Amino acid sequence: MIEKLGKNLWEIVKFVAVVLLVVIPIRTYIAQPFIVSGASMEPTFHNREYLIIDEISYEFRQPERGEVVVFRYPEDPEKHFIKRVIGLPGETITISNGLITISKNGQPVTIDEPYIREPFGGNHQATLGEDEYFVLGDNRLYSLDSRTWGPLPAQLITGRVLVRLFPFNEVGWLPGSFQYPTTP
Repeated sequence: MIEKLGKNLWEIVKFVAVVLLVVIPIRTYIAQPFIVSGASMEPTFHNREYLIIDEISYEFRQPERGEVVVFRYPEDPEKHFIKRVIGLPGETITISNGLITISKNGQPVTIDEPYIREPFGGNHQATLGEDEYFVLGDNRLYSLDSRTWGPLPAQLITGRVLVRLFPFNEVGWLPGSFQYPTTP
């Protein structure tokens, strides 16, 4: 009886050691789960989709245009938002009647966004600093994004969307990422 109890206790100790040495560091520094809340990224991501966020890539490189990132909301860092990177540091982003033009060094390029389903209007312009990004939701009519609260400071970016795990019929690697043809 005491031998069986000792064996069970040893199994528990090994399990806790694995959690402490493997699972917690991965969850804390490499990847973490994220559940989409709201409609700001539709049709790319829908409410209650379960994602895994890559937290380590941006330690080695900068976010790229078209990547979908999760970040701390600048006006309330306790909240996390999910949006698409549109503008990169040093660029000027101009939105005019739903068209986005990006300029760097005086060379403007209008970007094509095939993931946008509903046209949106409005005018906006922002010039980004050295560590700032311009992020937008794919559902532009219902998205609280850089048009409202300004450029996103790089230090608030948690990571990029790496995997969609749920719903099962849409499981995928780097879901939502988009490679823009030609930009400045």
